[in-house]
Amino acid sequence: MANRSLKFCAHAGCDELVTSGYCDKHRAEYEARERDKTKLLESNRKSASERGYDSRWQKARRTYLAHHPLCAECQRQGKLTPATVVDHVVPHKGDRHLFWDKSNWQSLCKSCHDSKTAKEDGRWSQAPRGRGNS
Repeated sequence: MANRSLKFCAHAGCDELVTSGYCDKHRAEYEARERDKTKLLESNRKSASERGYDSRWQKARRTYLAHHPLCAECQRQGKLTPATVVDHVVPHKGDRHLFWDKSNWQSLCKSCHDSKTAKEDGRWSQAPRGRGNS
């Protein structure tokens, strides 16, 4: 395994050297902030049914997955993975026309869907950079 260069902890003002991210002292603090952000996002979110994911959607989802059984993102990476989720390529944000537009759908595995959704929701923003990085 190659040695990784050390960097300063990503917490402002901390002089601890780490291979990446935060030192042990600040990692828990960072993770607690991220949990709080996630809770806030989820507390303001409507239920799945209120967002349109009702029995009509479940039927459409099953039909779409039957015709598109592989994860589109994994296929782009040369992998064959069964899809379990029908994703809206462009988030519909309550727009019923965009929600039901099948050209805006893609089949994804849960892992790819969770990654995509987290990025869109801002839950995976880049950690602050340590000193000396640009």
